[in-house]
Amino acid sequence: MTTDHEERVRERPRHRWHLPAGSAAEGPYALDIDPKRADWDRSSLRVVELRPGGVHTLVTGESEWIVLPLTGGCTVHTSGEIFELLGRESVFSGVSDFAYVPRDAHAQIASGAGGRFALAGAKCERRLPARYGPAPEVPVELRGSGTCSRQVNNFAAADTFECDRLIAVEVLTPGGNWSSYPPHKHDEHRPGAESVLEEIYYFEIEERGGTAGFGYHRVSPSRPGGTDVLAEVRSGDAVLIPDGWHGPSIAAPGHSMYYLNVMAGPGQREWLISDHPDHGWIRDTWPAQLVDPRLPLHGPSGISGQEASR
Repeated sequence: MTTDHEERVRERPRHRWHLPAGSAAEGPYALDIDPKRADWDRSSLRVVELRPGGVHTLVTGESEWIVLPLTGGCTVHTSGEIFELLGRESVFSGVSDFAYVPRDAHAQIASGAGGRFALAGAKCERRLPARYGPAPEVPVELRGSGTCSRQVNNFAAADTFECDRLIAVEVLTPGGNWSSYPPHKHDEHRPGAESVLEEIYYFEIEERGGTAGFGYHRVSPSRPGGTDVLAEVRSGDAVLIPDGWHGPSIAAPGHSMYYLNVMAGPGQREWLISDHPDHGWIRDTWPAQLVDPRLPLHGPSGISGQEASR
């Protein structure tokens, strides 16, 4: 017996799940992915670029949002609160502070020096209070080992920051390494084992010597007619994952890879995954290897080690 989610995946038109930089721009946004564009129910991601002195107004509607600086800092006015976000020079230079903006609200985002800001959103039911997330309180993990080593900034993971539906993390992968490996999925409801989550990957690749880098991302079908993507990804690209085994994300040698993961689903807010049965054995090799000494790519407090699949 199939679930409603499985029926929707089977019937969904086969459109492009890889969105190259600029292809999903709309109005003030360099990237604008909402449930209608993605043909799913909850997850959204926008990227707004502000010139010095620029101001953007966000109407949250039925979604909760997190304002996350990618470059630069900003001030967020919402629900009678004012949050000063110091931000960062780039996604490769450090963990950023952030602001949570509830549903059914307006937010004004202003930047004196200008910058680029991710707006990660999810349709939700509860209206939680607006809040500030300090950078020093963001838990940072070093996951995997050897060439599977990567860094995860868990600023809005399911167990680190309260949201109603939204789950969001940042992943940094040193050049030449694989992350999102072993391939894993979260497209079936199996209590205690796997949760249904729509996911967006947003990529930035570190420039070296004035040369733009690239990477590769794979999504393979977990059922007949499922999502099938093999994409060369560059800064500003996004990949939509409504279903399927996703991974690896491969960083080309010499160019570190960043991606922002935005997830939401219909059930309890939890990140439960299944490893691909052909590749999950790689985990057993990790204890005998060292974590890549290039990590962390910056030195925030609260770093921990954890073997995980992303």
